[in-house]
Amino acid sequence: MEVSKLSNKMHVKKDDTVLILSGDDKGKQGKVLAVSPKEGKVIVEGLNMVKKHVKPRKAGDPSGIIEAEGAMYAAKVQVVCPACKKPTRVAHKKVQADNGKERSIRICKKCGETL
Repeated sequence: MEVSKLSNKMHVKKDDTVLILSGDDKGKQGKVLAVSPKEGKVIVEGLNMVKKHVKPRKAGDPSGIIEAEGAMYAAKVQVVCPACKKPTRVAHKKVQADNGKERSIRICKKCGETL
């Protein structure tokens, strides 16, 4: 039996500003702290807060119930274009690099600026 390979490509990258499309934080914007392509999830700064019960591992470590950002599916976020400040889909465009090779860049679907 052959297992089909799922695409691990993500439309968001670390340090992108994103808009939350669904859930408790719907409509809020934040910066992407981490991306997990294998799981298809992202962690957004200050959003999707979850409570974690933490034991101190060594002297001086925080313990008790700590709030931390939880991972959310990348499909629930949309990239905000830095040029037009609007949530947008991401397009890809092939351009010539300095060394003569072709590379792909991300562009805004609304205004055409590079992301």
